[in-house]
Amino acid sequence: MKNYLNFETEIKNLEIELEKLKDPYTQDGLSQVNTDKIMKIEKELDDKLKTIYSNLNSWQTTLVARHEERPKSKYFIDNLIDEFIPLAGDRNYAEDNSLISGFGKFEGTSVLVLGQEKGDDLDSRIERNFGMMRPEGYRKSIRLIQLADRFNIPVLSFIDTPGAYPGVGAEERGQAEAIARSIECSMKISVPNISIIIGEGGSGGAIALASSNKIIMLENAIYSVISPEGCATILWRDPKKTLEASKAMKLTSKDLLEMRIIDEIIKEPTGGAHRNKQEVVNNARISIKKNLDELLAMSRKEIISHRNNKFLSIGRDNSFLKSDDTTIGLISKKNYIESLIFNSKIRKILIFLTLVTILLLFVFLL
Repeated sequence: MKNYLNFETEIKNLEIELEKLKDPYTQDGLSQVNTDKIMKIEKELDDKLKTIYSNLNSWQTTLVARHEERPKSKYFIDNLIDEFIPLAGDRNYAEDNSLISGFGKFEGTSVLVLGQEKGDDLDSRIERNFGMMRPEGYRKSIRLIQLADRFNIPVLSFIDTPGAYPGVGAEERGQAEAIARSIECSMKISVPNISIIIGEGGSGGAIALASSNKIIMLENAIYSVISPEGCATILWRDPKKTLEASKAMKLTSKDLLEMRIIDEIIKEPTGGAHRNKQEVVNNARISIKKNLDELLAMSRKEIISHRNNKFLSIGRDNSFLKSDDTTIGLISKKNYIESLIFNSKIRKILIFLTLVTILLLFVFLL
């Protein structure tokens, strides 16, 4: 049975009617299939899907990103990665089932794969902790990322989590420290790392694995510092103001691409990724291949520089100097001049010239 979102009522009615028309067995027995009417409803359904999904607001996009039938990390790994060998454990406390991790091959290239997995049914969701990683999950990712860096193997991360697990046990075992270490590790490695946000990219739980050279997003995915419900509760003290919160947070792929927080949007089929999973996988394959080939052409030093520049340039406007230098290129024209003025040697010369000028003026005035 299909699951429909609250704004898909018209789509639901059309699909129910379409299924009835396609079934030749009715209550009255065998009936003739009306192909003309079927074609008419199919066209109407396609038009309705295009109209609704081309005008989604931020909160509706959030609901699509959370759709339970949306393809999860395991689906992408099974269909994109060959010869996948799963690896488990953080060598410290335990295994975290919310993170699928291991080595495999993508289009013939050896890669480390990290995938936050929510699960497909109730049992698997409980086993995967609904995609919310614990400290041991982040420490497992750190261990494997460092291993990949040592053997010059690129890293692919599939991001899909409402956030890091906020339980007491997780906090006692150092949740914040584990997330911080994971971000630090992702920023320091000298191999290409690409993150693909396939559903929810929630809070530090997502950023811990999304501190990458390239951040790619599915069209109807979201990426934010907090959930819309949490934001609404904090700002308006009303968890029902999710639409206002999601608009203010600019969590959609279009907003994030415009702000240059992400690098690319992967097109989804009309009606969301859950309506044609294979098409989404094919689109993801093309995007990942293109970006991975671009990064593999760089040296290790260039990869680190590329990643640093990407994150340090977030939030900067067009007044910044365009330069390949990793320091000058991130300093504004105004700040660059100020940095020259406040250089210790230049400052001494300016002070000396000022004193000489004052002394000369004093002599001439006398």
